[in-house]
Amino acid sequence: MTKSSSKSYAEAGVDITAGYEAVKRIKEHVARTNIAGTASELGGFGGAFELMGYKEPVLISGTDGVGTKLKLAFRMDKHDTIGIDCVAMCVNDVVCAGASPIFFLDYIATGKLIPERIESIVKGVADGCVESGCALIGGETAEMPGFYPENEYDLAGFSVGVVEKSELMDNANVKEGDVIIAMPSSGVHSNGFSLVRKIFDVEGEELFEFVPELGMTLGEALLTPTRLYVKPVKALRRAANVHSLAHITGGGFYENIPRAIPKGLSAKIDREKVRVLPIFRLIAEKGNIPERDMFNTFNMGVGMVATVSPEEEAAATAALKEAGVDAYTIGTVVASDEGVIM
Repeated sequence: MTKSSSKSYAEAGVDITAGYEAVKRIKEHVARTNIAGTASELGGFGGAFELMGYKEPVLISGTDGVGTKLKLAFRMDKHDTIGIDCVAMCVNDVVCAGASPIFFLDYIATGKLIPERIESIVKGVADGCVESGCALIGGETAEMPGFYPENEYDLAGFSVGVVEKSELMDNANVKEGDVIIAMPSSGVHSNGFSLVRKIFDVEGEELFEFVPELGMTLGEALLTPTRLYVKPVKALRRAANVHSLAHITGGGFYENIPRAIPKGLSAKIDREKVRVLPIFRLIAEKGNIPERDMFNTFNMGVGMVATVSPEEEAAATAALKEAGVDAYTIGTVVASDEGVIM
């Protein structure tokens, strides 16, 4: 056991012994994520992973944070699911290239390191990694008094996935007439919270009020973690030739769907087919937000879309439903340069 301690550093606001306690607490959560290839233990200077079984491996990386959704976690003092958001925002991007996430690292910076809170955050990260089939092989926790308030923190993550070069996905195979299949979201996910916080009084008691149309409190609905699409996408790709995938994050439909479609083609979305979740109707009504802005900010109930040929539409939706995702078709690919037509 380390005998490291510093009274002078503690007087400056950094308790290194709290950091050791946090590491001790999170070890069991990190261990849950171990998969074949995990080659390092918690506490080293770098995370190691042994890449096996690929002929022409291509590594795909993704990094992201949780954004101002964290403000709601602070207010509600609920920290055990925010780590799922962090993992999802990274791995959901990685799978759009056809890759399988293999490892993840996190970064937590806080004004005061409270071991129990760090454990709760990392538990969520580990839960997300287990669900995504990737190993949590490392991370960093930084105590930064005077930079962050004592009861606040920032959380970011970094994921690496791997795919055979021959199976790498882009939008080159998308063709006019392809169908666009929607995979439902779990809610707001982790985008648009600056607008959410402008509309709702998140510093007051509004988060704790029960909302009948949501079936839960407003805070519970808004803190619902981002859906993980790794396993459903794998099932989809086994059943159908997927031409492209788009993760619907910040920028909503108008920014993200065009990234999965080549120049000269556009996504024609049937607005009436989009299953908009109640939370988005509440946001639009309370904030008096125009529909165009809603679809350009939020996922509106669609967390990811896939393009496939019309001949494979039935097989694709069936595979996703078998994987627990109630997928449905929302549009087609047409000849146009508009990006998204609604």
